[in-house]
This record gives sequence, C-alpha cells and structure tokens, in this order.
Amino acid sequence: MFTYPLGDGAELRPLEPWKAEEFLAHMDRARDDVDPWIPFASRSTDLDSARATLQRYADLQAAGTGRIVGIWLDGTLVGGTMLFGVDAEAGNGEIGVWLEPAAQGRGLITRACRAMLDWAFRERGLSRVQWVTRPDNARSLAAAARLGMTREGVLRESFPYRGKRYDSEFWSMLAHEWPPA
Repeated sequence: MFTYPLGDGAELRPLEPWKAEEFLAHMDRARDDVDPWIPFASRSTDLDSARATLQRYADLQAAGTGRIVGIWLDGTLVGGTMLFGVDAEAGNGEIGVWLEPAAQGRGLITRACRAMLDWAFRERGLSRVQWVTRPDNARSLAAAARLGMTREGVLRESFPYRGKRYDSEFWSMLAHEWPPA
C-alpha cells in the first residue's frame, strides 16, 4: 500500500476505482456539506456512479493530466485532494479539496494540499497551480490563504450550480514561490 503520512493518525492514499464502496460511504457522509463546492459529490450517489467518478480520475492520471488522493483519518476515508486540468506543456494545473464535517478543524486540508503542491511542483514540474472557489466558501478561501497562495481576482458569474450562476475566485501558487516562507 502506498501512503503518505500527514500526522495525527491521518494519511494520504491513492483513491482508485476499486475503492468505490468506501468512497460512496464517505460521499454519503460528506455530500450535504461539500456538494455546493465539489461537483462530483452530487454525481456519486450509488456504487456505479462512485466508481465512474474514481475511474475518471484514474483516466486523468493515466493521461498525465490529473490525480486524486484520499485523506484517511484513523483508517476512515474523510476527504481528499485532487490535481486536475494539468497542462504539462504550459506547466499549469488546478488543485481541489474536500473534507467531511467530522474531520474539519484539524489542519488536514492544509497538510494534504502541501503534499499535493509539493508533488505538483517538484515531481510534475508544474510552474503554476491555481485554486478556484466561490467567494462564499469561507473555508476554502482560508485554506488558500494558509497555503500562502496569492489571490488573483474574481470571474463574475462563471460557475453554474443548480440553475444559478456564482462568481469564481482565483488564487495561485507559482513554483518559484514554493514552499512559502
């Protein structure tokens, strides 16, 4: 098994299609809290759709354009982080995260994102990783700030969700800024 320890009983592990049952149970616990922010939460509602979500990321990883890893706390899947939209030629990608309510407030997102950013810059050789969130997602904005990212601006009404359009706030980290002081 491949793991990356985060401390305090937490670790990162690959989140692969054969973990669909565990992923679905996690989504069932997390869905209400993460659905407005993470599109696959509302699409992963049964075993087949959960497996399809994880397969999509496995396909991205095989193509070199993304990766998803889960955050396990004391042996239970509680969240994750993903890198997607990777354009190796341009050196760009986007990071995303989610965490179920029972695991919040422990610094897991910050530690998991540091590991993913370190991998993106040092292993993948990316030049820029962006973080996109809605301006009303206070936890996400706080995480981007804790990571030392730079707020770049807002795209107005760029994110459709359930019949309404929302703004998207962009943050980024550049390779030469990593790791932040």
